[in-house]
Amino acid sequence: MGEPVAKPSPSPSPTPPPEPARWPLTGVVVGDGAAERPALSVKVENSAAARPQTGLEEADIVWEEMVEGGITRFNVAYHSVVPDEVGPIRSVRPMDAAISGPVGGLLAFSGGVPPYIQAASDAGLQILSNDDGDPGFYRTSGRRAPHNVYGSGAEFFAAADDAHRAPPKQQFAYADDAASSSAVLHGQPATGIDVRFPRANPGWTWQAQGDAGRGWGPGVWVRDEAGVPQRSADGDALVATNVVVLRVQIVQTEARDAAGNPVPETVLSGQGDAHVGTGGHAIEATWSKAGAREPLVLKDKDGREVELAPGSTWIELVPTAGGSVTIG
Repeated sequence: MGEPVAKPSPSPSPTPPPEPARWPLTGVVVGDGAAERPALSVKVENSAAARPQTGLEEADIVWEEMVEGGITRFNVAYHSVVPDEVGPIRSVRPMDAAISGPVGGLLAFSGGVPPYIQAASDAGLQILSNDDGDPGFYRTSGRRAPHNVYGSGAEFFAAADDAHRAPPKQQFAYADDAASSSAVLHGQPATGIDVRFPRANPGWTWQAQGDAGRGWGPGVWVRDEAGVPQRSADGDALVATNVVVLRVQIVQTEARDAAGNPVPETVLSGQGDAHVGTGGHAIEATWSKAGAREPLVLKDKDGREVELAPGSTWIELVPTAGGSVTIG
């Protein structure tokens, strides 16, 4: 018998490189010196007297919600950028607990009805209120009350207590880029998204060469109000990488505003229909949300989780009764 021949040892499989760290509210790869700060949500007015607003162009996620009289207001979430100034800041509403609860951290507003403030606190948020004299708020001389309450992003973040300093959890699934997002892979080409509330008509137009100015590359949805381009106080166009439209139920609460209008509440639990616009395409989807602290889940009609493009996301909470969405 011959000598046994030793078999060569198999080459070890190469270890795949670790996934890069991403900002949880944008899906963008984190650069050097990322801050371990919490999220900050701010209530920002959207009436004609409030425009142009300050700080919307620096947001990671913006929710547009219907308030009294059928107009809209914003719940604006910051994490990857600390805004120098935000405003005009207005009061909290009943659905803000469910909007900001999954993001956690801080919620800043001018004031509000005690049960709405308590609901936000019960959702795990640290409350920052101008009416309570919390730090970071101030009034400007260029506008009349109540449209003149503004805030300092740095002072808001600095006010975080020990229980509210953890970074937020990721809110959505993200593709590596717009070309591999769900809307581009499985949706249809779209040049515009027209949204109608009872007394507001925001629109979004796709600009393939548009740029958010935050290093995300070309291609953005550009916002308008009833056909008029909407800009920040600094003159920057308001743009989004992703536009998500949720069809939602509205219920009237017992509270009334100063004019006697009932305060509506957007029901952000259960499920409903949705549209997602990314990369000049749109896809039909469904949304679901299990509770105030649970994140929004988006799935396409085949049950796959919707993947957005890395960048900013604006979410339109459009009533099923009295509202509409048109994809062009």
